[in-house]
Amino acid sequence: MRYDLDDLRLFTNVAAEGSITGGARMMHLSLPSASARVRALEAQAGVPLLVRERRGVRLTPAGATLARHARDVLAQTIRLDSAVASYAVARTAPIRLVAGGSAMHQLVPLALATFLRDHPEYDVNVAERRTVRSVRLLAAGEADLGVILDDEPTQLRTEPLADDSLVVIGQAGGILSGRASIAYAEVAEHPLVGLDRHSPLSQWMDERLGRHAPAPRYRTLVPTLHALITLATAGAGLAVVPRRAVYSNADVDICPLQDAWSTREHLLCYATDAPESVHLLAEHLHLAASVPT
Repeated sequence: MRYDLDDLRLFTNVAAEGSITGGARMMHLSLPSASARVRALEAQAGVPLLVRERRGVRLTPAGATLARHARDVLAQTIRLDSAVASYAVARTAPIRLVAGGSAMHQLVPLALATFLRDHPEYDVNVAERRTVRSVRLLAAGEADLGVILDDEPTQLRTEPLADDSLVVIGQAGGILSGRASIAYAEVAEHPLVGLDRHSPLSQWMDERLGRHAPAPRYRTLVPTLHALITLATAGAGLAVVPRRAVYSNADVDICPLQDAWSTREHLLCYATDAPESVHLLAEHLHLAASVPT
């Protein structure tokens, strides 16, 4: 047997309203047209589906079964339409976002979560790049929006986004306890845990420390900020990390660095003639930056 979806939709409305008149109204059909459709459905089923009474209709056992399964079929068609439509919704090229490892830790995921939810018509390609590389990609038109540090000169449009200053963290109640600030030279006297040498943060620090900086002893090098913060919290060693990367409720001591290079800021950097979608994503990055860590 083949069922017309509009007939099934009409029948479920009749069942819900308790009358053919009510079902017709829900479907924007005339009463004669709705009655004819219901009779045709009964003829196709080969059994009565409704008991007609003076004040409406009642479902027969067959009618109740049909109504139950019809609701399931209609729900499945809605899910089918949604699944297929998801492949056609992106009508524009993906937004190309570049950002450093610090921004990738919390800021970018928070912004993407709300942006992709609120704007299903847009997709985003994300790449982790150092600031110097991000600026080059943006200037060449190979990226649309970047989260960069404020120490790279550029003629592109920029705007302040969030503080990204570095701090030292260590096990709660340890050697940082009660300290208002600390110099990196003193930090380097203690065992450290750090990011691997190829990470943007490690390379950024190496460039600013120079060859005359004290040589720290790293107990281990890990690939992510999450792993680094976990190790420092557990007492494996001190770690230099962006302050925003550490949740305020974390059970860890946090101590600002005295060194001038530790103070830095995230900027949003736009490619020339950025489309509306890029500005929408920028708004979500600003919202994410305002969320307390």
